[in-house]
Amino acid sequence: MPLVSIVIPAFNEAPTLPIFYEHLCKALKTLEPRVDFELMFINNGSTDGTLAFLESLRKDDPRVKVATLSRNFGYQAAITAGLTLSTGDAVACIDSDGEDPPSVLASFVERWLEGGADVVYGVRGKRPESALMQLARKLYYRGTRATADHEIVLDMAEFALMDRKVRDAVLTTNSTFPFVRGQVGYVGFRRVGIRYDRHARLGGKSHYNLLRATQFGLGGILSSSTLPLRLLAYGAALLVPLSVIALGLAIYEAARSAGIGLAGWAGLFFVILQIWLVFGVGVLAIYIARIYKDQVGLPLYVIDRSRSSLEETPRTV
Repeated sequence: MPLVSIVIPAFNEAPTLPIFYEHLCKALKTLEPRVDFELMFINNGSTDGTLAFLESLRKDDPRVKVATLSRNFGYQAAITAGLTLSTGDAVACIDSDGEDPPSVLASFVERWLEGGADVVYGVRGKRPESALMQLARKLYYRGTRATADHEIVLDMAEFALMDRKVRDAVLTTNSTFPFVRGQVGYVGFRRVGIRYDRHARLGGKSHYNLLRATQFGLGGILSSSTLPLRLLAYGAALLVPLSVIALGLAIYEAARSAGIGLAGWAGLFFVILQIWLVFGVGVLAIYIARIYKDQVGLPLYVIDRSRSSLEETPRTV
């Protein structure tokens, strides 16, 4: 039977994990006669009872694997770790807070089993947050898609299932700033979206806030687009000639009438040019910093093997 790995990142999710696990097992029950499952929990440096609960699950459920990262390396690193460690013929990702329903994940598996789809992903509809935040998300993804150097799948997150060949292609990136949903769009293959509504958290408090959302959004743009760099070149191509012309006019005006009139406009052009140059230095610094980190080549994540359980998942012939 085919083996489907389910990657489940968790950071301090002890209050939600028991309910989530119950919902997940219930959702997968009808598929078990046709599919073997590997439940790959990524403990992202949790400091609460997350690991203790996962270890107790491991004792009773041979499908459960636990990879504990040596510290919190961030959500994208945890997802990447799970994708790398998974051994299934297909790999799905779902958060452990319950906002993405396990019942929808089961429909991903069903659609993959039917054939004709290498990626099955959730298209997010309604979600328990303000209308303003929902609008901001839609504008962000559409803006990212419009400026990206490659395809970005609209309204797609990491809540998805991908065939093993897609997983392998996604993991070929050498970036230390992974943007998994963007990489899925880049590699292509046959994709099918399934619309669903997000639920409220099963418990506990969200670790996501405006600052994290901003950092994630900026990281996504930098990972998928070189438009900010190209805009600098386009702007310079316009502003530098205008500034040179303005300088010539300023010198002429100063010589003719003590610097009144055109000299003022020339000064404005030079102020605009200086602001553009300062902005350009900032954009270049951000990109160069990312290039530097990629060249240094620090690992994206580190697994604490002494607190992990990664034995082979049994398969049914």
